[in-house]
Amino acid sequence: MRIGVVSDSHGDVRLLRDAARELVEDHRVDVIIHLGDDYEDAEELFDRGAEVVRVPGVYSSYYRDSQIENRIVRQFDDIRILLTHSPESHENDLPGDPDPVILAQTGLVDVIAYGHTHLPRLEQEERVMWLNPGHLRRKDKKGAPASYALLDISGRIMNTRILELKTGREIASGRLERSGETE
Repeated sequence: MRIGVVSDSHGDVRLLRDAARELVEDHRVDVIIHLGDDYEDAEELFDRGAEVVRVPGVYSSYYRDSQIENRIVRQFDDIRILLTHSPESHENDLPGDPDPVILAQTGLVDVIAYGHTHLPRLEQEERVMWLNPGHLRRKDKKGAPASYALLDISGRIMNTRILELKTGREIASGRLERSGETE
């Protein structure tokens, strides 16, 4: 299974469309995940031939809507991924929103996929991979180029690359192999 992960488009739907085109046409993803900011932007991803999963940003009005999940745990093959905008609990969390740090510490997820910082990150801490695909803005105050993540999952193995939008330059790569039984 191949998954594309984007975040922090902040209304720059032109770059989001470019990323979606690369993910669907060049990388042939099955799923595109949008990790928030802005929740509405993800509507640009529908009807592109891939399943779309999205979560809102912590300052979005959708984040305060109890009908919309702020954090989603999805299993792709044997890899359990938390989809969240923030890598930790936030003052705008609703009652019942799971704490990403606790999910990581207790081994209930294998990957924490988040946005919010606009900085690409791929780092393994003990048994958990922390993944931030970066942002999709023409200019970003933190200086990182527009980027997205590409996940190749087969059974218990996930190979991940963070790629710069348009150039395809690899920013980071990593491999996660899950051990133990799937719960």
